[in-house]
Amino acid sequence: MRVGVIGAGSWGTALAKAASEAGHQVTIWAYEADVADQINQQHLNQRYLSGIELPPSLVATNELAAVASGADMLLSVTPSHVVRAIWEELAPHIDGDPYIVSASKGIENVTLATMLEVLREVLPPRFDQRLSVLSGPSFAQEVAQRLPTAVVVASVELPTAQAVQQALSTDRLRLYTSTDTAGVEIGGAAKNVIAIAAGIADGLGFGTNTRAALITRGLAEITRLAVAKSANPLTLAGLAGLGDLVLTCTGVMSRNRSVGLKLGEGQTLEQIQGAMSSVAEGIRSAKSCRGLARRLGVEMPIIDAIYSVLYDGVDARDATQQLMQRQLRHELEH
Repeated sequence: MRVGVIGAGSWGTALAKAASEAGHQVTIWAYEADVADQINQQHLNQRYLSGIELPPSLVATNELAAVASGADMLLSVTPSHVVRAIWEELAPHIDGDPYIVSASKGIENVTLATMLEVLREVLPPRFDQRLSVLSGPSFAQEVAQRLPTAVVVASVELPTAQAVQQALSTDRLRLYTSTDTAGVEIGGAAKNVIAIAAGIADGLGFGTNTRAALITRGLAEITRLAVAKSANPLTLAGLAGLGDLVLTCTGVMSRNRSVGLKLGEGQTLEQIQGAMSSVAEGIRSAKSCRGLARRLGVEMPIIDAIYSVLYDGVDARDATQQLMQRQLRHELEH
């Protein structure tokens, strides 16, 4: 297949490498011209995926039209806040009916739309049955190093998910299928906010009891939000829910956990963001998840607490105290 990957960050580059290893002809679009040049000339992407040798067959470009032309599959792997603008520019250049796979995790701040909802808005209706979302516990560095990884691809049309599964699965990357796009998307977006909470707890020295509580109660919140979007709650017990949540809350390579860790150690959000070269989606997702929860009438106290720390200047210890002193209730309430 001819596969186009939109976004040459760490995850986009890792997926492009995996697609090349699966035997496909892959072109990757990089926003930065120097990143595209390095991929083509040195078969490296040192800015976003340092130390990983890329296949010589992987072609990079700085032109969006070049990625779309003749593609059988397009993977959307840019930060969530630029997905709409990029695909509005890309859409006129798409010929044929390629499968379109969203691998960006997030919810728009203003519209509160998930990434698949954004793609449905900006693409012609003929693509509605060709859309899918890819998510799950998958650090880019480990995928690029060919360490065994399992993820899930969801589409409202099962044959679409199965086609993506067949195309991208390798001996080290295993894809499962689902038709629950809402559950997969909400799980992928909201877990980043809980990971910031887990990082804050570690930065404050609260220990493993606290981390386990945050993961468990965070999963309860995410499940409530997903179900309010008509998701199957069992999806959140799977790779796109619990799997991704555990990885992001505990893994040392988690950008969102790292943000929380530095907040807990006393750095300001401005200091943290100023030193980052990649996007930590949980910072924006704290706004959108909180907004979506309020729109749908879903209670998400951990998400609310992280929002207050990030945007209202609430001290992390005070936010913790407020969470711990909430009204006592049954564990399975809601």
